[in-house]
Amino acid sequence: MLKAIGIASVDELFAPIPAEYRLSRDLKIPRQMAESEIVDYFRQRSRENGEGYTSFLGAGVYSHYRPVIIDSLISRGEFLTAYTPYQAEISQGTLQSIFEFQTMICELTGMEVANASMYDGSTAAAEAVMMAVRLTGRRSVIVAQSLHPEYREVLATYATHQGMPLSVTGFGNDGRLNLEALEKSITPQTACVLIQSPNFFGNIEDVAATAELAHKNGAMLVVSIAEAVSLGIVEPPREADVIAMEAQSFGVPQGFGGPHCGVIATREKFVRQMPGRLAGQTVDKQGRRGFVLTLATREQHIRREKATSNICTNQALVALMVNIFMTVYGKVGLKELAKQNLAKSAYAATHLGQYGKVLFAGSPRFNEFVLQTTEDPQEINHRLLDHKIIGGLPLKKFYPELGNAALWCCTELTTRTSIDNALKLMGNEASQHATGLDQEANEIKNEGKNKNQIKNTNREESGIAEVAR
Repeated sequence: MLKAIGIASVDELFAPIPAEYRLSRDLKIPRQMAESEIVDYFRQRSRENGEGYTSFLGAGVYSHYRPVIIDSLISRGEFLTAYTPYQAEISQGTLQSIFEFQTMICELTGMEVANASMYDGSTAAAEAVMMAVRLTGRRSVIVAQSLHPEYREVLATYATHQGMPLSVTGFGNDGRLNLEALEKSITPQTACVLIQSPNFFGNIEDVAATAELAHKNGAMLVVSIAEAVSLGIVEPPREADVIAMEAQSFGVPQGFGGPHCGVIATREKFVRQMPGRLAGQTVDKQGRRGFVLTLATREQHIRREKATSNICTNQALVALMVNIFMTVYGKVGLKELAKQNLAKSAYAATHLGQYGKVLFAGSPRFNEFVLQTTEDPQEINHRLLDHKIIGGLPLKKFYPELGNAALWCCTELTTRTSIDNALKLMGNEASQHATGLDQEANEIKNEGKNKNQIKNTNREESGIAEVAR
């Protein structure tokens, strides 16, 4: 290579770079390792990532059981190495998988059409909002404060150069969208209202009432769903115009935040403004069933001025995980799974509530609840972590008005024993804290007694002195 470019050495190659910026020694990296050593190294590192830990974290990424069949099937070469199915004649397997994914998502959400998937729940919510803006011809958007705070941040990023004003409507004492405030904030320029149900606090919103308010004023309703398992027992938000969902709970690993799988489902009359891709079913010349890309609305496929979104692709392989999960569980299995999540969360809220206050207790909820404590949740979490328990998510960063509140989550993987262990540890600490307060009170009390004794002694000494005089 040096000869081809006409120089004699590597030093000459880097000569234009000032010497002070050139490394004159070998890189400080470990020696090369054998394959067995590398495998052992990463096994040790993986143990540091939480092996044997119990987690009560939720907030948009959930710990659910992944059937082993998922990884067995997605590892097959036909799926793992498949590219975007531009050529239908050689992509029938991938297209059929996408078609079945879309079909099951429609059955799950109560919508008429669903796309081939999106990046994740947050981008799906943002794309759904922009879809509503195109459909209504209006620009402004109302967002519920009970929507996942990071979803709101992603939407704000999307809106920055879209000329799309965002306003936030707060939640009431029940931890759900304040409908009275919403009604006052809707204007003739409101394109849509965006809510989440179950919302960030785990509470189930009144979708029907919200839809009625939005539609009465000519706006659309977009419902975001971060916990897909909830649809096993919670009524789907059929009153919505667009549903934007995160399907991570359906067999997708947490993966430190991704890659996950977003979904957009809507009514058929809105399909031409739906972002992403849509796979359809057809027949060939011999009358045999086949699959094709029916709709692709990005500028790579159609004229730029008619493109709805430049979101690059669907999450085909990750969506396949979701597909397999839905197939394995089926309607009955998903319902049973949702019941387990609901029951364990109810048990945890009842018992952990002994050492704090469960906020929004009167609202219907799924597998998350907000626990407010007298002590800073960060301090509680530090102590729990010593016992391999990851506590709830402190909410002060997102909702300072809630004080020492944390969002706790239970799924089917949360055992009763782990809940009881967390309960005992919080109870022990609470008892120790109370004991400490009692000791402090006794010390103050004793200090008061001592002061009184000193005063009395002084009085006695004064009396004696007076008699002497």
